[in-house]
Amino acid sequence: MIVGVGVDVASIDRFAGALARTPRLADRLFTAGEWTLPDGERRSTASLAARFAAKEAVAKALGAPGGLRWTDAEVVTDASGRPSLRVTGTVAARAAELGVRHWHVSLSHDAGVATAMVIAEG
Repeated sequence: MIVGVGVDVASIDRFAGALARTPRLADRLFTAGEWTLPDGERRSTASLAARFAAKEAVAKALGAPGGLRWTDAEVVTDASGRPSLRVTGTVAARAAELGVRHWHVSLSHDAGVATAMVIAEG
C-alpha cells in the first residue's frame, strides 16, 4: 500500500549559489556518504541538488511534518548506481508512525534542473 508520494525539483544553479554563500550548508544537509563518492571525490553539484530534492520529496511523502533532520534521510547508491534511502532518527520515527516499510526513489538532473520522486510504501 502506498503511504505517500513526494516529488521535488531544484535549480542546480540556485543550489550551487546557496552552497557557495553558506559553506557549512552541505554539512547540515548531507551525510559524509552523500557528499563524497566512494573514491573520495566530491559529488557534482547536480548530484547533490538531486539528493537535496530527494530529501524534500521524503518530507512530502511523510506529510511534511516539522522537525525532520536533513541527515536522517540519506540517499545511498548500490554498486550499479541505483539510489535508495536509508532513514534514521526523526525520519525513521515518522515513517514508523505511518507504517512505512519500503522506500522507492528516483533521481534525475538535466538542463539545469535536478528532480527526485519518492514513494513511501507500507
